[in-house]
Amino acid sequence: MTTQADRAEPRLGAVSSAGRRTGWRDLVELVRAPAALSVPGDIVAGAAAAGVLRPRTAATAAASVCLYWAGMAANDLADRHVDAVERPHRPIPSGRVSPATAAGVAAGLTAAGLTIAVAAGGRRQIPLALSLAGAIWAYDMGAKNTVAGPAVMAACRGLNVMLGTNGRWRAGVPSALVVAAHTYTVTVLSQREVEGAEPALPRRTLAATAAVAAAATAARPGRRGRGLFSQPSVRMVGSGALAAWYLARYGAAQRRAVDEPTANRIQDAVTAGITTLPVLQGALTARSGAGIAGLATAVLAPAAARLARKVSAT
Repeated sequence: MTTQADRAEPRLGAVSSAGRRTGWRDLVELVRAPAALSVPGDIVAGAAAAGVLRPRTAATAAASVCLYWAGMAANDLADRHVDAVERPHRPIPSGRVSPATAAGVAAGLTAAGLTIAVAAGGRRQIPLALSLAGAIWAYDMGAKNTVAGPAVMAACRGLNVMLGTNGRWRAGVPSALVVAAHTYTVTVLSQREVEGAEPALPRRTLAATAAVAAAATAARPGRRGRGLFSQPSVRMVGSGALAAWYLARYGAAQRRAVDEPTANRIQDAVTAGITTLPVLQGALTARSGAGIAGLATAVLAPAAARLARKVSAT
């Protein structure tokens, strides 16, 4: 028996209903490319906490972006039957990207991410990089729609921060826990972005967001450095200002969802959580004494928000 979802799956290389083959714009939407602006900050925060913020950190960040995009493609592959009903405009159910293409993109980006991570950090990165990739695929292919989903996604983000420590894992744990806690709130909200929720849900995540902002300011600093931004008082002011910015933006979206917990409001809160994450990462980075890097990370948030209006981040 052929279902509507089955009919929505064209073969690899098939021409779309619009009379064209899969293009780069379709792939950009498949992997939710703008959302990747929230990824490098994990690596920067981890590297700053461990005192290993170096030029090669950029390569590790590139590996992380590849793994993130792989997860997004795998997510749409796993959700294609549900999306055929709830989000028929997505690349796979709309026929613009075939399941085979999505699978190839996910596998290829996973391989690329693992290769770059090991090339940038050496063999010490192998266990963590494999754990991160495994957690991403486990979330997409099984855990996502279970009660364990938010915890697994939070673990993915925490491991991503740890990837930036280049083997100095203990130093990165406080920052990883803060990012993981934020991710948990976003994922819990995302599970209700189609149906909407009761006001109690965004109210709880808002309270958790306030705690995350406080923890970002109080997180254990990394190794002592030199210069103005290594001074404890300056670190506190810088991280505090960025944490307040994070709370104001993400918190405002959740407050609106409390007042009107419709699907659109919940989805807006999820988008805010994704696009405001660089500000939280910047706060953690500044708290570790890398103020310039923290500010540079935080300013990715406005760009992510603008791009999210063109290509959905959720």
